Amino acid sequence: MRCTFQAFVDRLVESKSPDDLRQAMAKAASALDLCSFAYLAPPRTGSATPLLISSYPTTWTSHYLRRNYERIDPVLAQAFRRPEPFRWGEGLGPATRSDEEREMFEEAAKFGLRCGFTIPVHDSEGAFAAVTFATDECRASFERTIDNQMWALQLMAMSFHAHVRRKLAPDVSIGGATLSRREIQCLKWAAEGKSAWEAGRIMGISQHTVAFHLENAKAKLGVRSTIQAVARIAAANRSL
Repeated sequence: MRCTFQAFVDRLVESKSPDDLRQAMAKAASALDLCSFAYLAPPRTGSATPLLISSYPTTWTSHYLRRNYERIDPVLAQAFRRPEPFRWGEGLGPATRSDEEREMFEEAAKFGLRCGFTIPVHDSEGAFAAVTFATDECRASFERTIDNQMWALQLMAMSFHAHVRRKLAPDVSIGGATLSRREIQCLKWAAEGKSAWEAGRIMGISQHTVAFHLENAKAKLGVRSTIQAVARIAAANRSL
C-alpha cells in the first residue's frame, strides 16, 4: 500500500489537468482492486456546474450532469450531512424517497454502478466534495479492500481534493473584479507574510512572476498596495 500511495501522491504533484488527476486516482484505485471512482464537488451557487472527475462510463456521467442529478442524489446528500465514510447499495441505503431518485439508481445500475463506498470531504475553507469507489456488485475483494484500506482511502480522497482545489479552482469574482487562481494564490501567500521570492519558491515560479500577478490583482481590485488587496480578499471571504 505504501508504494501505491507514494505513486499516487507523485502523480498528483505532477498533474496539470483534470485528465492527469483522473489518471492518478484511476491507477491507484486499480492497484487496490477497486473498479471505478468519481470525485464530485457540487457548485456553491445553484447556477454553476458541478466539478466531476471520474472513471465512470462517460455516457453515464454526461447523463448525470445533463439531468442535474447532483441535486437529488441521495448518496451525495448523505455525504454532505455527515463526515464519516459510508457504504451504499442494495440493502445498505441511503433510502430513496422519490420516483426520480429510484430512477437515478436504476439508471446507474445499468452502467455497473450498483454499490459503493463514499468518502465525504469537508475542508477548512468550507468546500465540500465526495469521493466514491463504485462497483457492479459488492464482491469479497471490494469489501476486503474497503475494510483493510479505509484510512488510506480517506487520505487519498483528502489529497485528491486538495490538489483539485489548488490546481483547478476557477477564477474568483471579488466585488465585480475577476481574479485568476494564480493571483489569488499570490495574495494568499502575501497575507501570510511571504515575500515574492518566498512565494515563488513555494509555487514553483519566479519572484518576478509573483510580482506580476500581485500587480495585476491590485489593478483589478482598484487598490494601490498589496495590503489593501489582501484586505479586500479577506472581506470577500467573510461575506461568502
